[in-house]
Amino acid sequence: MGTKAVTKTKPQPNFDLKEPLHYKVIYINDSVTTMEFVVESLVTVFNHSPEDAQAITSRIHEDGSGIAAILPYEMAEQKGVEVTQLARSNGFPLQVKLEPTE
Repeated sequence: MGTKAVTKTKPQPNFDLKEPLHYKVIYINDSVTTMEFVVESLVTVFNHSPEDAQAITSRIHEDGSGIAAILPYEMAEQKGVEVTQLARSNGFPLQVKLEPTE
């Protein structure tokens, strides 16, 4: 009896890779969290300069929300948790949400 040769083809690599989706870390304005705390959190958690943090805080106050940063999901989620914990430990109800970029 003859043996039949089996041909195996290698799967082709997928070069159609996409950049990881980034997320906006958005602060939601409220009537309790102080602007000073928001500025401080933007400087300490997101490494914004005091001037940039003040500008972002003004936008949050005037528009009702503002983007603190745009990061890959895991980093955005971690920063959101850090800000929320910092806010709660200082007695503030600051809300942070994540939204995918388009």
